[in-house]
Amino acid sequence: MAVAAAAAAGPVFWRRLLGLLPGRPGLAALLGRLSDRLGRNRDRQRRRSPWLLLAPLLSPAVPQVTSPPCCLCPEGVHRFQWIRNLVPEFGVSSSHIRVLSSPAEFFELMKVDCLESTLEKSLQAKFPSNLKVSILLDFTRGSRGRKNSRTMLLPLLRRFPEQVRVSLFHTPHLRGLLRLLIPERFNETIGLQHIKVYLFDNSVILSGANLSDSYFTNRQDRYVFLQDCAEIADFFTELVDAVGDVSLQLQGDDTVQVVDGMVHPYKGDRAEYCKAANKRVMDVINSARTRQQMLHAQTFHSNSLLTQEDAAAAGDRRPAPDTWIYPLIQMKPFEIQIDEIVTETLLTEAERGAKVYLTTGYFNLTQAYMDLVLGTRAEYQILLASPEVNGFFGAKGVAGAIPAAYVHIERQFYSEVCSLGQQERVQLQEYWRRGWTFHAKGLWLYLAGSSLPCLTLIGSPNFGYRSVHRDLEAQIAIVTENQALQQQLHQEQEQLYLRSGVVSSATFEQPSRQVKLWVKMVTPLIKNFF
Repeated sequence: MAVAAAAAAGPVFWRRLLGLLPGRPGLAALLGRLSDRLGRNRDRQRRRSPWLLLAPLLSPAVPQVTSPPCCLCPEGVHRFQWIRNLVPEFGVSSSHIRVLSSPAEFFELMKVDCLESTLEKSLQAKFPSNLKVSILLDFTRGSRGRKNSRTMLLPLLRRFPEQVRVSLFHTPHLRGLLRLLIPERFNETIGLQHIKVYLFDNSVILSGANLSDSYFTNRQDRYVFLQDCAEIADFFTELVDAVGDVSLQLQGDDTVQVVDGMVHPYKGDRAEYCKAANKRVMDVINSARTRQQMLHAQTFHSNSLLTQEDAAAAGDRRPAPDTWIYPLIQMKPFEIQIDEIVTETLLTEAERGAKVYLTTGYFNLTQAYMDLVLGTRAEYQILLASPEVNGFFGAKGVAGAIPAAYVHIERQFYSEVCSLGQQERVQLQEYWRRGWTFHAKGLWLYLAGSSLPCLTLIGSPNFGYRSVHRDLEAQIAIVTENQALQQQLHQEQEQLYLRSGVVSSATFEQPSRQVKLWVKMVTPLIKNFF
């Protein structure tokens, strides 16, 4: 994806040099960013390795904002508006957003009347019902074992074949001999449909949580409820439909079929399938982005623009947007990497004095993310799972060694932080809660001098190799100026971090942190699969 870059902030010498490079935006962006970074990095600590000074250059430049600023335009008042050059921007009132804090809250919100009885009532209605149920699962994970998600859904599909659709995404990378040889559970490491979005009419829940029992009781995650946000619900409905169209369709006899005209994900040509999938998903993103831009222009840049008083007098009492939602999609198998671009840019551009709180249930950051954390200016507090609250703790077989592998990765990263003398700026913390597991992921950004976050990322990505390169992921960036919503996000962050302890060199001397030699040897070979 081509991203416009701005280099106008460089010194005069660099500006003149850039003027000699017409038609070379990539090189121009590189030189501009190098100019900025060299100026900002002069006071870096002496122990930092010189190669880390180039870390910010690993990230794309901030895309330029194409629409002119306007004092009447709420979308033009925050510094993250460049994201709308990549994805649709949804302006909403913060009153429509609720941050949940516990599995119990998530469960209470998810509880609805029995789906089967609701469908039954729709059949008995006097008038034709437009009630539709669309379920998108991963093929390998949803088919695991004799009793699984697809067998549970078969009765519903058989009884309401015209109203229920069950799609099973199958990664195009699991094919041929590889597909035949890799057993269940392990085949999931090749790639998953990992998006966690729940849609009900005009409301949306974004989370990293699945719908199994533990996520409703003692598995800590993050959740945000967007109530009566029709445009956002429409976007995610279209996204689920798009991924569903390139997935296998579950039939009433427990077989699967491809949608007419679609390339088979593991029997057909892989390049052709990925190209078709890219087009299907990007059409959704681009059409929604165009719709929102047109709505923005009509609302804020029209000659017939009404004042808020005029709108109220006309009966339009909708509150002006003070919060902006950006859906960030990552589907590297289809060459869609919007979430990666935005995340790297946010990490790069966080200024000195800013604070970034980053949490992941599985600490296995990509090399690019680690380089940016170590090589940029903001302060970082990274929350991860202690071995005892890792979802694989106590598992049988090879899976039982996964928590130890994460400890090994954590220790290597901590050692690098120490070798660079960055312990004050980059701090690791481990979540621990008796009888619970930890699955929360996301980011909160506090601008320099602010005690409340203005931006958060929330959804399915874990910031690891699988999230970036193998799985289908989605999250949203929430940018808000509303202090009440900022306070909700701050309290959510504090609640998670209060159950953690700071990692120090003594942490790795504990018996539970001792890693066997074979795990250390195998981890570099398998870290890209978990």
